[in-house]
Amino acid sequence: MNFTKINAEILAEIKAAIGADKVFTDADSLENYSHDETEDLRYQPELVVKPTSPEEVSALLKICNTYHVPVTPRGGGTGLSGAALPIYGGVSLSMEKFKTILDIDTENLQATVEPGVITEEFINAVAEKGLLYPVDPSSKGSCFIGGNVAHGSGGPRVVKYGTIREYILNLEVVLPNGDIIWTGANTLKYASGYNLTQLMIGSEGTLAVVTKIVTKLLPKPSQSVLMMGSFSTNEDACAAVSAIFRAGVTPSALEFMERKGVEWVIKFDDIKFDLKDDVAALLMIEFDGDDLDDIFKNCEKTNIVLEEHNCTEVLFADTAAQKEELWRMRRTMAESVKSNSVYKEEDTVVPRAALPKLVNGIKEIGAKYGFESVCYGHAGDGNLHVNIIKAGMSDEDWKNKLKFGIAEIFELTTALGGTLSGEHGIGLVQKDFMPIKYSEIHLNLMRGIKNIFDPNGILNPGKIMPD
Repeated sequence: MNFTKINAEILAEIKAAIGADKVFTDADSLENYSHDETEDLRYQPELVVKPTSPEEVSALLKICNTYHVPVTPRGGGTGLSGAALPIYGGVSLSMEKFKTILDIDTENLQATVEPGVITEEFINAVAEKGLLYPVDPSSKGSCFIGGNVAHGSGGPRVVKYGTIREYILNLEVVLPNGDIIWTGANTLKYASGYNLTQLMIGSEGTLAVVTKIVTKLLPKPSQSVLMMGSFSTNEDACAAVSAIFRAGVTPSALEFMERKGVEWVIKFDDIKFDLKDDVAALLMIEFDGDDLDDIFKNCEKTNIVLEEHNCTEVLFADTAAQKEELWRMRRTMAESVKSNSVYKEEDTVVPRAALPKLVNGIKEIGAKYGFESVCYGHAGDGNLHVNIIKAGMSDEDWKNKLKFGIAEIFELTTALGGTLSGEHGIGLVQKDFMPIKYSEIHLNLMRGIKNIFDPNGILNPGKIMPD
């Protein structure tokens, strides 16, 4: 791609339009914004800009669009697909100053927030008013809600409440040419032409920069119960997942954890959990609602299903502290794995009845290529995170052969009716696998959409589409 390097003239123009105090060229800033949580990748921007208003974002994009300077939007830096990495240099556009919850509308059960609001802070703010925003990715304590929109994020409670797509009503966005528009309406129904709001969700900052978000809210359930089922095989645990739903119950969360991941969490995060010797996998199952009797009836039905699938033990979290400890075990698993080994994380998703075949297939592919894997994730919606561990692979094989093993994992996922990512996005690291799932017709439609929004290709270039 033919982009323009930022020279003294362009820099002076950006500073004049945005304010010199919001423009950074020092070495520390360039280094800090050269990476996210995607493995060990580094791509340094030429400039970091931290605007504070949609008008400033507009002014920046007008300048960059005129000179063909690439702009990479960035949220909290917690991404796992490399979508926030400025691979062509240019501007790293940080949204960290957009951190205001503008309105919580308790009458219409809606909220308007800026994209730099930390997800957990928003969850807590609406909870204080007796409301629920159920989108809670594992990084909720540090990720931004704007980044969640950009990646179509989910989390454990997707299984009952749905992904972020079900909660975004309207977006204010700045287009690459600097135009500011609202994508939809603050209504629960929308049948007025193409749904640009849904198009923006999951577009990873390649079409526009989100500056305001209108979300739907729900009444907050007053009760929850958490149970943990132990299994002697991965296959039994995965097979139980689909059976739970066939029994007529819908958990608010249903998480799968492989033994090795739990072992590493216990060691890394000092979690107090009695992991029995015969346990190969765990299912963490949560029910919520306002009627404890109904919740316990669902627990009883679930317990029967677990027994039918060779569950060896069922534990109930008796206190809020025990619930929090079990959830902490699940939420810190990625960080624990990362601390123990060289690894790559893939984000697969299949129809949940296909989970046993997916897990078995991943292990077979690992044996073929010489890598190990730790699997865990949102089993209730078929979303399995696969942490590929270098183990005994040589450096050469890790660098040159691993990609073929990952391709086979995605081929398996696709053959089982799934796709390449459930919530982490495609970004940089998955884009070359897109042809496994999508035909050239499909990819060209995506390219055409990108070209309509961003004909000069300045906004987050080099992401999603294969080279």
